[in-house]
Amino acid sequence: MLIALQKRRENIAEYILYLWQVEDLLRALQFSPEAIYATLVAKVEGADEQQKENIFNWYMQIVELLRKEGKLEKGHIDHTLHLIADLHNLHLQLQKLPVGEHYRATYVPLALELPRLRSVMDNNDISDTELCFRALYAAMLYRIKGERNSAIEDTLAVVSPAIGELAAIYGKVERGEINLFGD
Repeated sequence: MLIALQKRRENIAEYILYLWQVEDLLRALQFSPEAIYATLVAKVEGADEQQKENIFNWYMQIVELLRKEGKLEKGHIDHTLHLIADLHNLHLQLQKLPVGEHYRATYVPLALELPRLRSVMDNNDISDTELCFRALYAAMLYRIKGERNSAIEDTLAVVSPAIGELAAIYGKVERGEINLFGD
């Protein structure tokens, strides 16, 4: 919970990927409250009992969302998918607006790789932005498993800069540092 709050403030892309990782962790723990507490809460250093209770409740809220949304076995909570949709809408705006000039230049290498990435990921029903998040998450899982290969590194080399910049702009818009439609 504490990490999620920090990531939400600092980088929306990292926040989304973190929540996806939490979903998979909760699945691995079979949604057992005892396992969740023992594995994810009890070991939090510097947290008093009230903070630990808040952290535990946060995990259980995610469990409840996964249950309510029918995503106990696979899938991602709607909250993260809505954030990706917001990022995709921003992406579309940046393709047209003057403020998106640098983003468009960063996006060009990714745009050239999207058809290949879409065929590798075998998913034509999602936005390019969601496709990029799925690719980043898959690469993260491969790295966690200790697997590295040039295809993964090549994908990260084009996806990471574009999503990183999109997330940075999103944060600036959210904080009022950038006005998309201003001068």
